[in-house]
Amino acid sequence: MRIHVLRLDHRIGRDTRITTHVCLTARAFGADKVWLSGEEDTHLMDNVKDIVSRWGGEFNLEYVHDYLALIKNWQNVGGKIVHLTMYGEQAHKIIDEVRDIDNDLLIIVGGSKVPSKIYKNATWNVSVTTQPHSEVAALAVFQHLLLDGAEFDLEFEDPVFEVIPTLHGKNVNVHEENKF
Repeated sequence: MRIHVLRLDHRIGRDTRITTHVCLTARAFGADKVWLSGEEDTHLMDNVKDIVSRWGGEFNLEYVHDYLALIKNWQNVGGKIVHLTMYGEQAHKIIDEVRDIDNDLLIIVGGSKVPSKIYKNATWNVSVTTQPHSEVAALAVFQHLLLDGAEFDLEFEDPVFEVIPTLHGKNVNVHEENKF
């Protein structure tokens, strides 16, 4: 299963930091791609692409003007959709069902006000808690459950920088051969 994320309703200036964190979290937890909807923010997209180029791996980021068309196309090819919302079914109760799908998965994380069309078109409306929280936290917890912890072992090809886990301090391996 390939994991894709749709970030709804990005607003330049107001959402730049949180949307960047959605992208980086999606990538770090095993997503292949993020689509951004709302205001097209080429500066944010360039920043995320730059981070990916330095930290390695394949990860795509694309702006989508008509997110409803994306959702319909996703469904037309048999793709399944998880909409992360605090109003949904608890993630730990449905995660096995989601893991059992044969198709790629689209995870939708909201922006400002999520339209009811999103709730109606999702295969699953899923919550990681029934309290207000960050979409970044919801995405991380859900992807962690989905991958059953496998994100700890992900390797990103051709990194310039690679963290070497250590109990104290910072240890970063710099791969000079991958610098451009």
